Amino acid sequence: MSLFKAASTVSLLTLASRITGLVRDLLMASAFGVSGLTDAFNVAFRIPNLLRRLFGEGAFSQAFVPVLASSKARDGDEATRRLIDAVGTALTWVLVLTSIVGVIAAPLLVLALASGLDASSFDAAVLMTRWMFPYIACMSLVAFSAGILNTWKHFALPAATPVLLNISMIVAAWLGAPWFERLGIESIYVMALGVMVGGVLQLGVQIPALHKRGLLPRIGASWSRIRAAWRDAGVRQVLSLMLPALLGVGVAQLSLLINTQIASYLAAGSVTWVWYADRLMEFPTALLGVALGVVLTPQLAAARASGDDARYSQMLDWGLRLVLLLALPCAAALLTFATPLIATLFHHGLFSADDVERSALALAFYGIGLLGLVAVKVLAPGYYASLDIRTPVKIAIVVLVITQLFNALFVPFLQHAALTLSIGLGGLINALWLLRGLIRRGSYRPHVGWGVFGAQVVGATLLMSAFLVWGSRSFDWIGTAALPRAGLLGLLVTGAAAVYFGALLVSGLNLRQLLRR
Repeated sequence: MSLFKAASTVSLLTLASRITGLVRDLLMASAFGVSGLTDAFNVAFRIPNLLRRLFGEGAFSQAFVPVLASSKARDGDEATRRLIDAVGTALTWVLVLTSIVGVIAAPLLVLALASGLDASSFDAAVLMTRWMFPYIACMSLVAFSAGILNTWKHFALPAATPVLLNISMIVAAWLGAPWFERLGIESIYVMALGVMVGGVLQLGVQIPALHKRGLLPRIGASWSRIRAAWRDAGVRQVLSLMLPALLGVGVAQLSLLINTQIASYLAAGSVTWVWYADRLMEFPTALLGVALGVVLTPQLAAARASGDDARYSQMLDWGLRLVLLLALPCAAALLTFATPLIATLFHHGLFSADDVERSALALAFYGIGLLGLVAVKVLAPGYYASLDIRTPVKIAIVVLVITQLFNALFVPFLQHAALTLSIGLGGLINALWLLRGLIRRGSYRPHVGWGVFGAQVVGATLLMSAFLVWGSRSFDWIGTAALPRAGLLGLLVTGAAAVYFGALLVSGLNLRQLLRR
């Protein structure tokens, strides 16, 4: 499978996940609106998600996938299967203990993340955290399974499984919420049940796929098997890489924790306004950055393990060109078209016009740094493939400090929107620093033609932006009925894409050649 075909597969399936996620958010916005209880759910849901990104998709994946890909390239399949068994055993028992501790320590976790919640919202957040905390175990094992399948170039199933979580939460909001109301229970609590069912489903569908390919890990249950797993050389290598990776991901999540803490002290609903902006910002970061990172990480690690430096540099160059080609117009769309996007998707039921304006402001500021946030997903694997996790960590620590300095500067004036602006600016600084490091060490050598390519993309983006500014200002996006508003959004987005790609073709950019890898 070509890199572009693999990335396209991951991206399309991620798109399906994001669309079902939007349907989920639409239902939640309409059913629950914005209140202290929605803040409580978002805080409670963020806790296992934060730890999942820390241990599952974050530090663990950054350490495990390069080691697994290198083992497969150097040692063969049989030795790599023994590595899978050992890592699976160690990971499973760590997750069991973590889940038990998390359920017990839920009040402390909520206090650390959002101490500004009022008493009733705090109690609700604690209860929902206890219900949802085992979700981290499910999702960390899903990330483990996905790393195995991706290394064997089976990208489709891992990319598709998040749809199951969204479907579970859609059913919970659509059918479960009215049922809880009839029982006299706060309806928001049904979403915690939906999260746990979704986590179990995602893990369940991975097992047959691993078994079919002979990759299902054999989890040791005896003390001797557990001890042997911890002594395995591969497990120790993963652990040695995880420690700096954990610090790096922890820095990113600490930034998120600080921002949530700040938002909890601002106007009621601030946590939720930023949450909805996050949901839309994650569309391009997932469709572009995450998809490219998933595909490139094992391939870059294999190229490094086999000593093919030219292929390594070529893959990075290709990934960065795709980032500029697709992320820059997305960033411009967030900056110029935030209100139509938020109004069309969320302005229903209890989600008010004021909620639209405040969420749109937060979303627009994400546009300033979107290019950097996406580029980091491609640049960081360039370091991980060389088993160098320390350098991105050092950069992340400095960027954390800079981001919080931005918060101190902007929050008094921009309130909740300053949080997204600071994250975006931090993402740009992070990406530029990572890029500079790869070039200086000679790992990445930019291919010829970047100047012309950049000018073509920037010119097309400016034309598209002018079109979107006209579309945003020419129509009443808040007062228009939902169905005509959705139709108008579809027409304008289609028109913007036509303007952008049409301008690229007129400028002489050969898209077919760029995508043929």
